[in-house]
Amino acid sequence: MAAQEELNQKGKEAVMNFDDEAAEEVAKECIKTGLDPVSLIQDGFTAGMNAVGDQFEKGIVFLPHVIAASDAMSAGVKILTPVLEKSALKTEAKNTVAIGTIEGDIHSIGKDIVATMLKIAGFHVIDLGRDVPITSYVEAAKNGAQIIASSALMTTTMVLQMKLEEQLKEAGVRGKVKTMVGGAPATQNWADKIGADIYAEDSSEAVIKCKAFFN
Repeated sequence: MAAQEELNQKGKEAVMNFDDEAAEEVAKECIKTGLDPVSLIQDGFTAGMNAVGDQFEKGIVFLPHVIAASDAMSAGVKILTPVLEKSALKTEAKNTVAIGTIEGDIHSIGKDIVATMLKIAGFHVIDLGRDVPITSYVEAAKNGAQIIASSALMTTTMVLQMKLEEQLKEAGVRGKVKTMVGGAPATQNWADKIGADIYAEDSSEAVIKCKAFFN
């Protein structure tokens, strides 16, 4: 097994074992050995997070486990962030994405991963957090965000993504921004139905589609 694959596997296991210290050690090892931090985040930490998410859906683990896994991933990413920010393409006027989990929804893991990967790709990311009121997205659009990204993890909250489209229009800013939707129940059909510009299934797709918009 190649060194990068071994490192990524260690990162995945650290997250699946809810081990903050192990995740930090793997991140430090990545920096020390000059291996790829983006690969570690995507194919290590995020892969572990996705595996825990699958276990949660099957009822094998519960919400406290998911939060603990998220904490472990965050601990590792925190170590890597300064290195990633140095290597990220710096532009004088960074393209801005405002991202948050929609009102009524407290899930933030997927949103956090997307936000991290967008930062690594060189975007200026305004992380609005979770349980975000629609008015906060509208304010972000008024204040210069070029992409408004909302995540919904429940069918009961995804309807607010439709309301967001309506309120951006009412505020007169819909034509100035692109909207991106994601989250477990969201699909391309849903994005088309509500009039969102971009649907992203995961963090990699979010980065690709945001870059395509600005290019």
